[in-house]
Amino acid sequence: MDMQLDPAGDDLPLMANTSHILVKHYVLDLDVDFESQVIEGTIVLFLEDGDRFKKQNRSVEEACQSESNKGCKLGMPEPCHVPVTNAMTFSSEMEYNDCAICSKGEKDTSDKDGNHDNQEHAAGISSSKRCCDTGNHGSEEFLLVLDCCDLSVLKVEEVDVAAVPGMEKFTRSPELTVVSEELRNQIVRELVTLPANRWREQLDYYARCSQAAGCGELLFDTDTWSLQIRKTGAQTATDFPHAIRIWYKTKPEGRSVTWTSDQSGRPCVYTVGSPVNNRALFPCQEPPVAMSTWQATVRAAASFVVLMSGENSAKPTQLWEGCSSWYYYVTMPMPASTFTIAVGCWTEVKMEPCSSGDSATETPFSPPEADFRHVGVCSHMEYPCRFQNASATTQQIIPHRVFAPVCLTGACQETLLQLIPPCLSAAHSVLGTHPFSRLDVLIVPANFPSLGMASPHIMFLSQSILTGGSHLCGTRLCHEIAHAWFGLALGARDWTEEWLSEGFASHLEDVFWAAAQQLAPHEARKQQELRACLRWRRLQDEMQSSPTEMQVLRPNKDKTGHTSDSGASVIKHGLNPEKIFMQVHYLKGYFLLRFLAERLGDETYFSFLRKFVHAFHGQLILSQDFLQMLLENIPEEKRLELSVENIYQDWLESSGIPKPLQRERRAGAECGLARQVRAEVTKWIRVNRRPRRRKRREREAVFEKLLPDQLVLLLEHLLEQKTLSHRTLQSLQRTYHLQDQDAEVEVDAQAGHSKFPGAEGTSHQEQPTTERPPWPRLSGHRSLFSSRPRGIVPFAKTAVLNSALRVRHRWCELIVKHKFTKAYESVERFLQEDQERPQRDSFIHLLLAWGTGPGHQRRDYVAAKAVSPQPRSSLGASLSQRLVPARHAQKADSHKRGLPPWIWSGAALGFRVLLHR
Repeated sequence: MDMQLDPAGDDLPLMANTSHILVKHYVLDLDVDFESQVIEGTIVLFLEDGDRFKKQNRSVEEACQSESNKGCKLGMPEPCHVPVTNAMTFSSEMEYNDCAICSKGEKDTSDKDGNHDNQEHAAGISSSKRCCDTGNHGSEEFLLVLDCCDLSVLKVEEVDVAAVPGMEKFTRSPELTVVSEELRNQIVRELVTLPANRWREQLDYYARCSQAAGCGELLFDTDTWSLQIRKTGAQTATDFPHAIRIWYKTKPEGRSVTWTSDQSGRPCVYTVGSPVNNRALFPCQEPPVAMSTWQATVRAAASFVVLMSGENSAKPTQLWEGCSSWYYYVTMPMPASTFTIAVGCWTEVKMEPCSSGDSATETPFSPPEADFRHVGVCSHMEYPCRFQNASATTQQIIPHRVFAPVCLTGACQETLLQLIPPCLSAAHSVLGTHPFSRLDVLIVPANFPSLGMASPHIMFLSQSILTGGSHLCGTRLCHEIAHAWFGLALGARDWTEEWLSEGFASHLEDVFWAAAQQLAPHEARKQQELRACLRWRRLQDEMQSSPTEMQVLRPNKDKTGHTSDSGASVIKHGLNPEKIFMQVHYLKGYFLLRFLAERLGDETYFSFLRKFVHAFHGQLILSQDFLQMLLENIPEEKRLELSVENIYQDWLESSGIPKPLQRERRAGAECGLARQVRAEVTKWIRVNRRPRRRKRREREAVFEKLLPDQLVLLLEHLLEQKTLSHRTLQSLQRTYHLQDQDAEVEVDAQAGHSKFPGAEGTSHQEQPTTERPPWPRLSGHRSLFSSRPRGIVPFAKTAVLNSALRVRHRWCELIVKHKFTKAYESVERFLQEDQERPQRDSFIHLLLAWGTGPGHQRRDYVAAKAVSPQPRSSLGASLSQRLVPARHAQKADSHKRGLPPWIWSGAALGFRVLLHR
């Protein structure tokens, strides 16, 4: 490889040599085994050598700059079911048995890094040394490098596509008499370049080719991050086989998928949006430039439902008693990192018979061929594009299904199902054509590490949104729906430019939600100003607490989008554990887009955004693509000092808070809703200062109604107070119903009255009397607000935590900070039910670190109980490494760091429980 990697670094390597050869299509044929927690089977790769790709890429780039190029005459894909059976049955029995596949009762001797040990498997492999030895064979042989980790690769072979009946149509000869490597590659080249209106035929031939017998094993080797394949005598990518089959299986500890149980206690597995993306699910090319299509057949026990990124709403096919097969396909080229799968005992949630559900949820959209006609010019590579279909462009609500564990179906019916149609319609009203023809929504298990994740045709949502009322659920939906355009239909060519996905989704989230609520413009503006105020506070905290080098939105600067000669590259900080807690890309990206929208005016800005989407959908972009086109559309009088270079310098290539944003926040007056909150904070501070006993005729405090985001702001201001008495906290809890808080917090006139001093039975001993160090707030609450994009990929992901969870989080912080023991049950419920794993772990760090004092054993018990039923996370290892061995040294050094020694002894009980759970 022409790239040096630092094994101790935190960068994520992308090893695939995409400059030499590209995967154009994947055919997966997999079995899901919950007993062994393994997915195994085959994947067939259809390849195109780099020369042809570069020619196509140049033509696409030229098309982007030309206004006279013609649109492609494409047909819309309709659901089709290709009967794909197990590829194993198409190889001879002897050939299959010769592969080094461990039976269920056999020990897997793959090493800890996911590398297949050829010597240990020698007894089970036919000519294992010949197939897998990668000694010094010279540098003249071409090497196909795929991204791969945590997999047991068992066998690699060339597929004899020429043996498939009917393939002679892809050659210049009416019949295949002499079959050569060149002929097989010619067949694949013709197959992968079929015009888009023959997509059904293409999928059928892909399926048939994937089932063909092998025609020779290939040499392979694995290391920590890659699978390397070669064929003796193949010196160039053109000579290398263009259709290969890989036999492999995943590992239970593989980082791409999570094996767990759903909320009903039933087993399930799903792609979790790992930093390593999908390379531990199947060998693939991970760089975003390797855009491909796929089709997959997945077999599982008949009680399971298989959901996947696919254009068709798959139905199960019974293969034999107790086993079903599911088939999905995608015809729009996408990066392999966007592939998503979830297998579990999900239940489809449907509207109650009495309710009037939207017909789009019942009837798939499949217009007749006559309805296809040009609507505009597309510049992407050819595929069946919805932007070229007049009926699709007017479809406000695409077909959608909702799946959840059986215990959550009622909650989904009450909130989620009702909100999907208006949110989809709102998104269409702002950006136009939905890029994808359908949508599945799945409520994922409680250990999902974020609030949501968007992938092609499927969206994962946390159970937490179901307890947050329509506000939380609606804003989360809008954020993930926005990713259909920004993150999926338009992806970042360089994954370090994550703001192109998350910044846009965060900005559009507010716009979509206002449209879904049908708010008047002035009401929408007020809400958006308040949310901007909250995000401003987050950004300030984030800048103070995060490493400087990770605050930059375009860290590679002039080298953004560059790769090595082979196409390999690294993602800066892609494996840094801090990254999953960061919100910089969300917040700075959001404020940049808000700044630009205000400069242009909303009408001009969103008109441009629709134009931009139409120009670049189906393609990969860099920041400069967006900024250059934007500035070309800004009238000269509004452009002022705006330039691509200035925006790079002020917003994208500098750490800290951008200077234009600082000037704007200093000059801007506080919004009316925020001023109302400040008035309420003043009332609470006054109440907290009152003596416990007061005159009976003293006037009672009356509090105003608060919107969910206002309540978040109120609690944040109260967290800044040094002490709050327990009677104040109890009155606060009673006034805003914080013990069972959801997003629909509006304290009415009667509930808004609270009598002080508060709770009966509050003893003097419960009042905070000990002088403490400053409250160790999680600066920016990064860990509790950031939601995980798919790995480091801007292709799938989530945004800043919504108001309902922020309210519960802030309330729990107040409880722990002031040792309000009577409300510890709220903390326990918050950690167990609402918070996702990384956020929960960080809160527990905070919970345990607060030390001894009243209720410390109860607090440690709450923390331990909250994580004990969950799969092992990084928390135990982190505590063991950082706190337990060094506890005595830290205790001695604690005064130098401004922390009293009792912090460490107070957390000891919790550490012991956590580390030995």
